[in-house]
Amino acid sequence: MAGVPSLDRQVSADLTDDRAAPDEFRALMATFPTGVAIITATDREGRQHGLTCTSLCPVTLDPPTLLVCLNLLSGTLGGVEDAGGFAVNLLHDRGRSAADVFSSAVPDRFGRTRWRPSPRVRQPWLVDDAFAVAECRVAGISVVGDHAVVLGEIVNIEQAPDMPLLYGMRRFARWWPDQAPVG
Repeated sequence: MAGVPSLDRQVSADLTDDRAAPDEFRALMATFPTGVAIITATDREGRQHGLTCTSLCPVTLDPPTLLVCLNLLSGTLGGVEDAGGFAVNLLHDRGRSAADVFSSAVPDRFGRTRWRPSPRVRQPWLVDDAFAVAECRVAGISVVGDHAVVLGEIVNIEQAPDMPLLYGMRRFARWWPDQAPVG
């Protein structure tokens, strides 16, 4: 395609010399509301790991694939690598307490919420807090800075109708679909 750089082209050195400060980037992303998910996995010793995640997006429909971004020091990333799979628990608007627990340093996160193994990949499904769970098989991992971009090929979806929990402007909110559209 004309005007589109090839994938193997190197970024010009002068574009990498100047970078936005991490605080500026965090402030920018705070203005972008997104759904809230908890990524869960079980490590080879059978310990459950999980964290609240807003760095989640679809990649492709065929095969159905999404990506999540996990800190390299995260126990959840270790669990994902050990299991070769993970669960994406999409929280409903009453799941805020789970979002708070899984974004904190609470040691026994799974003792504070009801869960069971998901049907296919057998990773923790937060049955009381998630209106949907996407079970994923790891399709690839790429390190970018201090995070790993984990590609997950979806092998099963369990979903019930509900309102998603949102996060933006550094706070949680609920979806209000009855409001008049913008524009």
